[in-house]
Amino acid sequence: MPRKVEIEKVRNIGIMAHIDAGKTTTTERFLFYTGFLHRPGEVDEGTAFMDYMEQEKERGITITSAATTFFWRDHQINLIDTPGHVDFTAEVQRSLRVLDGAIAIFCGVGGVEPQSETVWHQADMYNVPRIAYVNKMDRMGADFYRVIQMMKDKLNAKPAVIELPIGAEDSFVGVVDLIREKAIYFDEETKGFKYYYDEVPSDMVDLVKEWRDKLVDAVAECDDDLLTYYLENGTLTEEQIELGLRKATLSNSLVPVLCGSSKKYIGVQPLLDAVIKYLPSPSDIGVFWGYDYNNHEKKISRKANDDEPFSCLAFKILSDPYLKKLTFVRIYSGTIKVGQVAFNTNSGKRERIQKILRLYANRKEELNEVYSGEIVAFPDLRSTKTGDTLCDEKHKILYERITFAEPVINQRIEAKTQQDRDRLLETLAKFAEEDPTFRFTNDEESGEIIISGVGELQLEIIADRLKREHNLDVRIGKPQVAYRETISLPVEEDYSFERQISGKNNFGYVRVLLKPNERGKGNEIRFQISEDIIPKQFWSAIEEGIKEGLQIGFLGYPLTDVIVEVTGGKYEREFCTELGYKIASSMAVREALRKSKSILLEPIFKVEIVSPEEYVGDIISDFNSRKGRIEE
Repeated sequence: MPRKVEIEKVRNIGIMAHIDAGKTTTTERFLFYTGFLHRPGEVDEGTAFMDYMEQEKERGITITSAATTFFWRDHQINLIDTPGHVDFTAEVQRSLRVLDGAIAIFCGVGGVEPQSETVWHQADMYNVPRIAYVNKMDRMGADFYRVIQMMKDKLNAKPAVIELPIGAEDSFVGVVDLIREKAIYFDEETKGFKYYYDEVPSDMVDLVKEWRDKLVDAVAECDDDLLTYYLENGTLTEEQIELGLRKATLSNSLVPVLCGSSKKYIGVQPLLDAVIKYLPSPSDIGVFWGYDYNNHEKKISRKANDDEPFSCLAFKILSDPYLKKLTFVRIYSGTIKVGQVAFNTNSGKRERIQKILRLYANRKEELNEVYSGEIVAFPDLRSTKTGDTLCDEKHKILYERITFAEPVINQRIEAKTQQDRDRLLETLAKFAEEDPTFRFTNDEESGEIIISGVGELQLEIIADRLKREHNLDVRIGKPQVAYRETISLPVEEDYSFERQISGKNNFGYVRVLLKPNERGKGNEIRFQISEDIIPKQFWSAIEEGIKEGLQIGFLGYPLTDVIVEVTGGKYEREFCTELGYKIASSMAVREALRKSKSILLEPIFKVEIVSPEEYVGDIISDFNSRKGRIEE
């Protein structure tokens, strides 16, 4: 069946910002104006369609990234609304990995805030083209021009302002389209559904000319042909500005900037138009690079084309009460139908696609086939984890995995009964599969369970979900610093496991070399063996065993910054099993750690403190007492 929307008319975008900048409210307005919602939801009232978790409704914040699809001017927009709180940065990280473009929302009062910087630099890392939207222009203290300057100073961005606010704070009533030199006003009675163009207010004519000239200069400087035309004619046409700005946006040379107040229904439709005009389609991205399945040093590519071999990346896993497990994927190339089989190049296993779902927050639509450039979910995949590649088995490719921050805070957690303890461990395993920044360890000897995350709020939400969603009554200890350990010397060790379990022989033999890694690089697992020594179908089990072995080191803390190379092994067709290799690799790592000299590490955070001058002395004193180091 042919695709309904041409790939050139597809936009895969995300919304990123600091907490309370208005991401979810803006998304709700998108859904309202595109006809998906008859009544826009409100974050303050707990009725936001995109915030479907109970904790999100109660707290008025986004906790997990939610995906939805809507249509605007014959274009299909697949949108992911991401959290703004620093504890949920992983949701932003994995979303940006699979998106083609992004909207960066800034509060008209707060401007560029700490998490704004974090997500902006994450987008830089993945080279994601973006447009900016200065929201909350109706708020007291809103200053559009200050935010533009902050973008330059703090983000090193090159903003291309295409709208100016008409008024500010209580007098904010509309925007000026600098390209068309027209004012846009939004009808209050229809909640901005109706809007109209008018002449620029007389007191803004000079200001509009000044900023339009800046826009034309910026666009012309990014294209030699446009610059030649500009020098000869003194200006650019509307069409030239839009085409030049699109080209500059796709190359990350410029960032188009718009403004409005999503809560007051001002400026949202022009923002939707800007998504279509300036952000890329999958075909604009062109080529997606990965690695050859049989030679991880060799780069290969896929094009965003339905005729290419099928390939996709799993970027998120979510437990579902009815469908067990949903795996969110970005289709990079080719197509796949329900009933067909995909090959997981990370686990070496096949996955049958039993259903294909298009997501609308917590609503789902079943599809029979999915095409390149889409973002969908596959239910109940058995061997696929976050960051895994699924592809056509005859044309294997391995996309680079997503990297996540390491946990920095620990808490002890206890169940009240043994039965609850078993359920607790099972539930924590599901949470860890959903959130790569959440970890837990279970000391079978002491019975102690430790949960780890990147912040207190993240662990607080975990505890709340245990009680609310799984009816688990647990006791939680005080937060503690999540220390880590590493090794200082290389050490090599092997281990042979052979045991009969439930009447079945299990055998595995693995040799590993542990080496110190660069600080901050994390753990790396490398296979220095060929499939002749150990077939590739067992490599994922070996990897799991190595990760298990690195959970607790000689000093009692998880290992980090360690390179583990699999340097040898044995394969006996009749007796070798995944369990055998998993246990052998885990024990080989643990034996190696006993021989290696361990070093204790503690997490380091870089923070920026803004304070009135009279408190600076007290803050410095307090900072020094906590072993802080002031750099500037």
